[in-house]
Amino acid sequence: GKTQRPRWTCSQRLRQRVYGQANVKWMGTPINELKRLPECGGPLPPLKDIRGMHTVMIRTDLLRKGKVPVPYPAVFEDTWDDVHVKMPCSSSNLFPVEDKVYVSTSIYSRSSVRSQTTRSKMPQPVFGLRQVKVNGSLALSKVLEPDAAESLFDSLLPDMVQLALRASELCTKAMPLLKAGMTHSITMSQEQVACLLANAFFCTFPRRNSRSKEYWNYPDINFVRLFESSSSRKIEKLKTIMCYFESITERMPTGLVTFTRKRLGKPPDWKRSIRLTKLHITCEGTIEDDGYGMLQVDFANQFVGGGVTSSGLVQEEIRFLINPELIASRLFTEALDDNDCLIITGTEQYSKYTGYAQTYQWSGRHHDATPRDAWQRRCTEIVAIDALQFRNFLEQFHPCKINRELNKAYCGFARPEVQKEELAAVATGNWGCGVFGGDTRLKALLQMLAAAEAGRDVAYFTFGDSQLMTDVHNIHSFLTLNNITVGEVYGLLQQYYSSVCKSCHSRRPDVSLYSFIYRQVRSLPGAR
Repeated sequence: GKTQRPRWTCSQRLRQRVYGQANVKWMGTPINELKRLPECGGPLPPLKDIRGMHTVMIRTDLLRKGKVPVPYPAVFEDTWDDVHVKMPCSSSNLFPVEDKVYVSTSIYSRSSVRSQTTRSKMPQPVFGLRQVKVNGSLALSKVLEPDAAESLFDSLLPDMVQLALRASELCTKAMPLLKAGMTHSITMSQEQVACLLANAFFCTFPRRNSRSKEYWNYPDINFVRLFESSSSRKIEKLKTIMCYFESITERMPTGLVTFTRKRLGKPPDWKRSIRLTKLHITCEGTIEDDGYGMLQVDFANQFVGGGVTSSGLVQEEIRFLINPELIASRLFTEALDDNDCLIITGTEQYSKYTGYAQTYQWSGRHHDATPRDAWQRRCTEIVAIDALQFRNFLEQFHPCKINRELNKAYCGFARPEVQKEELAAVATGNWGCGVFGGDTRLKALLQMLAAAEAGRDVAYFTFGDSQLMTDVHNIHSFLTLNNITVGEVYGLLQQYYSSVCKSCHSRRPDVSLYSFIYRQVRSLPGAR
């Protein structure tokens, strides 16, 4: 079918007339007309620990702007079971070491061995990393200027050791594992997150250096795999992570971060007559920069963070690197199910970067000026939603796959407890495309449907794909102009599968999804 002529604003038409369509960088609603936090947000309820719903790890009565929060309780809760995080400072954390005198195996508390590292500036090779000459740090030192390398070994690493050793002082409350089927939040200070990440760097979390039976369904948290080689990718990752540690050891941030695993109860009725919301679409900019104050989508792996602690370096891994506090979620978040998501509120961006995947490079410190909310969290809300992976292109158009992706996106976007007028726009892009095999035009449409059902506008970043920008804008304008509802688009998706995909004998159908929608809608009485 023909492509519907886009409905542009006056400024867009003028630019198109003067420069030509190739120079149009955005379409639809101007981005400054979309809602952002904190401006659109309503008042937050009091922050409090709620048994079975919300674990709060600080003294809320002592929470003050600009002051490092006080841990709660005052004394470390030594919990060692299958529903809480096993901490490296626990008295139950035991492991064998070789007695140099008797050449026999004895059992020592890791915490007592770890305390020996305070005797020298450099930590000794006693756990996790076989040689905390630290393979990754040695590799990193090779590409640093001499002064920077000296600072790494004489100052930064010892400071990180001291931070890691404060686990029993800072992370006193037992942290629940966010298991499949749960809806639960954990709120902790940025200082507590930093302590957890220092322990992850030194690989101290017990039973997590390999995918044990106990943690087979959890992401890696210890940085073991990051130190396995000195590839250029891992060097740039380490530069980014060390930038974080350098920043927080110089000046500890004073805010809070909330990690929420959310389970979708009853899925929405996708046949309902709900209108599409506003769309801003651009081939320039990024979710993290231009989508500030919006609900920012992490194109997640089922194991949140994907390959951030190994060799992965695409959208999700990059976001976890520049906002390293996200990595802490890997400590306690079990693999995501089809009907849940992870929402992280309050993380800070510490690094700038250029490139993507093989071309990724750390490019210096970033000063995050994002305002804080009443709970002293940065107004940065990131939602991790994992898309399905498709080996067969046609498979993704099957109704059950469509339902799964719609429900997953809706789970991430919906906040039934919040008034619609207080919801920020969704900042997203090509979710589940690339190596996951998703069709960009289908995924854009599904996210627009889910956002409309959730009552949010959409800011869509095509990452340089100007043709996709035009196509998605055109279909959105066409559907809006003809008052086509979410339910009607959902019906068209089912028709497309039954009449085009089901009988298709090649890898890709002859009729594209958007062409099919144009043709079907134009056949309706009164269509424009």
